[in-house]
Amino acid sequence: MTQQDPAPHGSNMGIDGQALWSDLMETARYGGTPKGGVRRLTLTAEDRQVRDWFARTCRALGCTVTHDSMGNQFARRPGQDDSLPPITIGSHLDTQPTGGRYDGILGVMAGLSVLRALNRAGYVTRHPIEVINWTNEEGARFTPPMMCSGVFAGVFAEQAVLDKRDRAGIRFGDELEAIGYRGDEPCGQHPVTAYFELHIEQGPILEAESRTIGIVTGVQGARWYEVTVRGRDAHAGSTPMPLRHDALLGAARMIEAVSQVACRHAPTAVGTVGLIESHPNSSNVVPGEVFFTIDIRDPDDAVVERMEAELYGQLPEIARRSNVEFEIVKVWDAPAVHFDPDCIRMVEVAAAESGHDARRIVSGPGHDAAYMARVAPTAMIFVPCRDGLSHNEAESITEHDATAGADVLLRAVIRADATFSAGA
Repeated sequence: MTQQDPAPHGSNMGIDGQALWSDLMETARYGGTPKGGVRRLTLTAEDRQVRDWFARTCRALGCTVTHDSMGNQFARRPGQDDSLPPITIGSHLDTQPTGGRYDGILGVMAGLSVLRALNRAGYVTRHPIEVINWTNEEGARFTPPMMCSGVFAGVFAEQAVLDKRDRAGIRFGDELEAIGYRGDEPCGQHPVTAYFELHIEQGPILEAESRTIGIVTGVQGARWYEVTVRGRDAHAGSTPMPLRHDALLGAARMIEAVSQVACRHAPTAVGTVGLIESHPNSSNVVPGEVFFTIDIRDPDDAVVERMEAELYGQLPEIARRSNVEFEIVKVWDAPAVHFDPDCIRMVEVAAAESGHDARRIVSGPGHDAAYMARVAPTAMIFVPCRDGLSHNEAESITEHDATAGADVLLRAVIRADATFSAGA
């Protein structure tokens, strides 16, 4: 990496906040819910629609738009030396089943606002600039999350991901083909100089401290598990309590154990059971089988390891006491991530230049940036969301904060373009 002064961020190089906000409101129509949120699960018709909108909009801004074999989209604005690997900006367009208007998509729409600012100023960067939409970041329909940035970074095998099935048994690869986004470029063979991602915080810290910008230094470690508890279906009216093999009762005790394990490692550790299915799901039948998920996280990988060991130690005893059997499968293991110090510094300087109150912060949620950090210098930017609420239809941010985050993103990208040498 060379150390040279970036091109000045002139007065004509600003973010059009109204255009950014308009993009956020327009894209919220794709999968919009009556409560004002968004349901845009990956590889659905709504996902295809917003992808098509993204491609059309980027082409109108003078970009070439492509997608790779996992459906990741790349919108490329040429640079002075188009042979250089691009400076990239990215996030995702898919949502949770009851998602908000800003999680993920803010980072992609901010990328478009950076392109608009460069176009309006007539500024040609040395590197190409690319905006990326990563497929299936949420992991809501197909598990695990950050699936296709994970393939890009070599964390997951492409064929294994293509063969993943949702809870209805539908294959990922078939759905990718069905929406028309299975590309020819092998995933992971797309060169990158550096990667920046803007995101809502999804937590309460920035708002509580009245800060506009979070300079993200890394992502905490996380592990996901799928648990199946098996008992025996029985009539609710005629089966005595001591003779029951109640899978739901056993699962409830296990779920309580997840919370207890996390609380023992407070205040940094968290543990969540977010999905549960009971069978046969009838009011007068003792449940014979229950499926649920476990999500544990902490900034320290050693703590995550201890939490896992405690769960593995407690669940068999709970199953024995509940007269049930169980199976637990680890489906995702994401170690803690530390972002590139130079890219972090670029964001820090950009925030200072823009005059926004900022602080360093560690991300609780996972992001595509966590996998991109394995293949390129990476950093993230956070902006506050009201009450720290996310993965909820009531998710809310302000136009001011969205614009501020995009402005810091623009400044960091320009600095990265001027700083990274051709060999970086």
